[in-house]
Amino acid sequence: MDTPGQPSLAPATRPRPALLTFLGGVGTVTGSKFLIESDHTRILVDCGLFQGVADLRRRNWRRLPCDADSIHAVVLTHAHLDHCGYLPRLAREGFRGPILTTAHTARLAAIVLRDSARLQAEDAAHANEHGWSKHRPARPLYTIDDAERAVSMFDPVSFDDQVEIEAGTTLSLHRAGHILGSAWAHLTLEDGHTLATSGDLGRPGHPLLRPPQPFSGADVLLLESTYGNRRHQGEAGREAFARALERTLDRGGSVVIPAFAIDRTEVVLHELAALRESGRLPADVPVYVDSPMALAALDVYTDAVREGAPELRSEVRTAGGAALSPEPFRVARSVQESIDINHTRGPAVIVSASGMATGGRVLHHLHRLLPNPRNSVVVVGFAVQGTRARDLVDGARALKMFGEYVPVRAEVTDVPHFSAHADQAQILDWLRAAPPPHVTYLVHGEPEASATLRDRIDHTLGWTAVVPRSGEHVLVR
Repeated sequence: MDTPGQPSLAPATRPRPALLTFLGGVGTVTGSKFLIESDHTRILVDCGLFQGVADLRRRNWRRLPCDADSIHAVVLTHAHLDHCGYLPRLAREGFRGPILTTAHTARLAAIVLRDSARLQAEDAAHANEHGWSKHRPARPLYTIDDAERAVSMFDPVSFDDQVEIEAGTTLSLHRAGHILGSAWAHLTLEDGHTLATSGDLGRPGHPLLRPPQPFSGADVLLLESTYGNRRHQGEAGREAFARALERTLDRGGSVVIPAFAIDRTEVVLHELAALRESGRLPADVPVYVDSPMALAALDVYTDAVREGAPELRSEVRTAGGAALSPEPFRVARSVQESIDINHTRGPAVIVSASGMATGGRVLHHLHRLLPNPRNSVVVVGFAVQGTRARDLVDGARALKMFGEYVPVRAEVTDVPHFSAHADQAQILDWLRAAPPPHVTYLVHGEPEASATLRDRIDHTLGWTAVVPRSGEHVLVR
């Protein structure tokens, strides 16, 4: 009861539940962006670029539903373009807050963003020179200055440390085992509710990295579903890769391997080193790494091996540089060195970016090698719908590059074994030890994969699992 003559004490105002909006990474494996808004904080978890079909790529030009300068912080789970590639555009539009991520992700993402800005500038210039774009003039989504502005905002966070983003909102990052520096994130919000996002989960059998740290629980979980309807091949996949190389080299052809510059190139080199050591990859067959970005990322991995980074498997730390070196392997840093590969005689293995053959130097190698049936293309991971790599896997007989169609007569081998994503069973294993979230949202997957994983989680674990819609708003409770 209030004391007569004194003002009554109003009850403390409780924070309202946070609002979660799915801005990307829904119904597709690209463009991951998840906006979390509470009474005093606005956080973007991942800030990825849309890739693939034209309808998706056009979404990169849409403005966000809030002003960029109103976002307090970005939480970045790892350095792949589909998770970090929109950051320069966000900076261009006025974002000035910290980008919270691990130290290795900061180094790798800086490489990715600078390369992305350079490629966009080159593509726009090429389109304007040759007139193959419908835009007059063609313009890049962002510039190298925008990329540098975003890189300057990286604020490294150590694994397992708890950091305060704003009053009452804290973040911790935990090892995800997908690529070097990758993390799954756990947020405690103003009202005490918690949200976790898996980012991209790695495989327990990743040849270089330790497995993901187990999920420890949250009220709401955003869970990737890239391989939600698949099982990895294990040793059969490694054998398929080796045999594809052997077939091609036996008939005097060359092998081109479109590989993501971050992690996939390192994993492919690790496998080629093992084949070289076993004698299945002859010593006189050169291996070319033709991607300045991949070579820069390889330096980061090499530094991590030299420093004994705890993310790495113990046997990789023990092996040192030999773990990533199928000697003799040759680097092509300059444009001229890349062109020179086209004039080499005899069989060769060419590892080049981009992994989905959406751009970069690999297109020039595909343009040269695809028409000859002696050659082969080995696709070593997930390929998004609407990309050239996916078209090859799906049996395309011609591929459009540089404004013209090139016949596909080379052998095409799909080896998803090299994917750095956990498969359906591995995702379920990651979840099992944790208490069930109130809701698990299946993101970062094509529709069939997300729906299949949703049903498996429902039937196997008894959890409430939902595939959200793009642009949907939900409360975090």
